[in-house]
Amino acid sequence: MLFSQRLRKIAPEMDSLKIGMGWDRKDLEKMQIIVESTYGKSHPGSAHLNIIVKESMDELTNLGAKAADYYATDICDGQAQGHDGMNYSLVSREIIADIIEIHVNATGFDGGVFISSCDKGIPGNLVAMCRVNIPSVIVPGGVMDAGPNLLTLNQVGTYSAMHKREEITNEQYEFYKEKACPSCGACSFMGTAATMQVLSEALGLALPGSALLPSTSGILKVYAKKSSKALINLVDKGIKVSDIVNKKSIENAIMIHAAIGGSTNALLHIPAIAKELGIEINPEDFDRIHREVPFILNVRPSGHWPANYVFYAGGVPAIMNKIKRYLHLDVLTVTGKTLGENLDEFNATEAYGEYLKSVPSVNVSEIIYDAENPINKSGSVSVLKGNIAPEGCVVKHSSLPAEMKDIKLSAKAFDSEEEAFEAVINGSIKPGDAIIIRYEGPRGSGMPEMFYTTEAIASDEKLNSTVALITDGRFSGATRGPAIGHVSPEATNGGPIALVKDGDVIHINIEHRSINIIGINGEEKSLEEIQDILNERKKEWKPKPPKYTKGVLGMYTSMASSGMKGGVISNWPH
Repeated sequence: MLFSQRLRKIAPEMDSLKIGMGWDRKDLEKMQIIVESTYGKSHPGSAHLNIIVKESMDELTNLGAKAADYYATDICDGQAQGHDGMNYSLVSREIIADIIEIHVNATGFDGGVFISSCDKGIPGNLVAMCRVNIPSVIVPGGVMDAGPNLLTLNQVGTYSAMHKREEITNEQYEFYKEKACPSCGACSFMGTAATMQVLSEALGLALPGSALLPSTSGILKVYAKKSSKALINLVDKGIKVSDIVNKKSIENAIMIHAAIGGSTNALLHIPAIAKELGIEINPEDFDRIHREVPFILNVRPSGHWPANYVFYAGGVPAIMNKIKRYLHLDVLTVTGKTLGENLDEFNATEAYGEYLKSVPSVNVSEIIYDAENPINKSGSVSVLKGNIAPEGCVVKHSSLPAEMKDIKLSAKAFDSEEEAFEAVINGSIKPGDAIIIRYEGPRGSGMPEMFYTTEAIASDEKLNSTVALITDGRFSGATRGPAIGHVSPEATNGGPIALVKDGDVIHINIEHRSINIIGINGEEKSLEEIQDILNERKKEWKPKPPKYTKGVLGMYTSMASSGMKGGVISNWPH
């Protein structure tokens, strides 16, 4: 007996209440499906999702099920940039997952179609799907096209910094802002939104070829229908999320993350997803896999092309086929078949059909490289450890200039991003500096992104290959250049990053995966001497009073785990 039908026998009011919202007696006896989305007029990535919701619900009706639409609207990281709104970004993943958990479990459904596009919406849905553990399919909401001359939103931060330095005119700056988002859909670069769309497919929870579809194309409607049909099959067969997501599928997602040069925010989201099913994923897993799997996707910010070009090149299955020998091909997916079977059967021309007719004339080999001739022989991310970050920190080494991969720098410490950004813009930061931004971790201020500061550095020719940014905060998926984040333990918890002083010599070595203070006031010392100095500084250190004492940020900053453990609300039962 279906779960919804068992529940009807327990809760006699259930039928009455559903009849009160327009259901009839035949509807009550059908398979009951929740269609959950982050639809809302909140940003381009969610403003169009009701079109997919309607398509999915109509198809479920045609297939003999009864669907109910629920909404857990997300916010836009881009709109939250540059002010304290960004502090709400990471915690919104937790709240979206909690809302979906409530929606599913308070009523009881036989299965779910989950529809989302963007930075916290997709991971929030994925976390919830694992938590409620019913038959489920996620439908990624696609990406927007690029603007004129392949303009994408990640470039606007650069143009903003250039405008502040009076390197471009106001007219140029306004043009870039006006044209950077030509339609609905996730931003068209391999930021967190695009990364998590790809990883939802890599986990086996989205249909083959469904990630990064053109958001204004009818192909999204086609995939909404296919996903609804796949969901019915999962319910009939009793295949739940826990039958699909396991250590192997998580490792597949990390392999694909390496291949695409994905956002460092995945190191927050993948552990949060795995945690819901009791799967242990460590930062070392990311580092190990990224050492083994080549980086092959030439998509910005680490590459050249906008993210919508992945569709033209054959979608995520084309990427998977290039690194097929690394993948666990025996894992189950939402098709009811294994990943290997999916890849054998997927044909982009057949799957995308007429929607490929308007494809720009591009050389596919310039978008997805061969694993034997990759952009980089190893993946894009390294996990570093040392006396600044005993629990680790993260760097996207694929975006580092060669001269930054083994370098000694002089620390300039700031207790907020705002102070650091102003120092970069006004010229106080010089080549050879290491900008330390602290008290921006999960318990400090909610772990906001340091996007504007990284763009100010990356867009300055004097600084972009001579200065590193080191923080217990995190970075935008659009971040490029020498940015090291998620430093753990964070400053608010008394981590060593809180003890760094101006003039400390910082040594970064990517090959050795190390980051250490090796000198004081320009004079190098042994690591033992440095540790004694840090111990003395710790005796003088005093915790800062909490930045937030009420509301959702008060809750989050008092309960969040470290960035290297996913930034989850750690001492809740889930």
